Amino acid sequence: MTTLELVNISKKFQSQPVLTDVNLKVGNGEFVSLLGPSGSGKSTIFHLIGGLYLPDQGSIRLDDQEINGQKGSISYMPQTSSLFPWRTVLENVMLGAELHQKPDKQRAQEMLQRAGLHAYSEAYPHELSGGMRQRVAFVRSMLSPQSFLCLDEPFSALDEFTRLDMQKWLLSIWEEERPSVLFVTHNIEEAIFLSDRILVLGAKPAQVKAEFTVDFARPRKEEVMLTTGFLQLKKDIYQTLRGELDD
Repeated sequence: MTTLELVNISKKFQSQPVLTDVNLKVGNGEFVSLLGPSGSGKSTIFHLIGGLYLPDQGSIRLDDQEINGQKGSISYMPQTSSLFPWRTVLENVMLGAELHQKPDKQRAQEMLQRAGLHAYSEAYPHELSGGMRQRVAFVRSMLSPQSFLCLDEPFSALDEFTRLDMQKWLLSIWEEERPSVLFVTHNIEEAIFLSDRILVLGAKPAQVKAEFTVDFARPRKEEVMLTTGFLQLKKDIYQTLRGELDD
């Protein structure tokens, strides 16, 4: 069981409030996305969860244990793949496990097989496409010993078709493993397609202004994006975000 909860989290930088009384929860095996205007504090939330920043007030709790300021409690995938160029694909995906325990090479090879990367296990990052590098980074995060994943706009640099392929691939892996995920994105369609719930942050100082439950059945197919329900939910979320920008 892996749950994450932020309780009354506030954070300032140089006396400027960025987050005020942020409350959110990600349940066991749940996929939750964060949407918000640019600069609303989404990345700050991740840095707080990851222990890079300390909150000015409030509690960050992982499985009911406070982790304020503790590094290494969660697995993190950034916007860029951040692979080490001198390590092979196999060596890169085992890195997170190496830092905490003896890595399981067989499991790493199995995950690369599922990611369609087995033939590239001895390749180096510069030999891979952008989408392949992001798959390597995701496999690395899945192989890390931490059971909670924070994914920070991992597909933002990809073209539209590669991005959709990556979303479908991510869901196929997530459906099998069911880790608890907090996902940051600027893309409304991406958030709906992937998530169980979507939290919308307001402008600075940010709070959770709205929550949307995504009821579409899993496993999800891309055809759901053309349904009336999907388009209506996209419209509702867009109007909520638009209202935050207009305030």
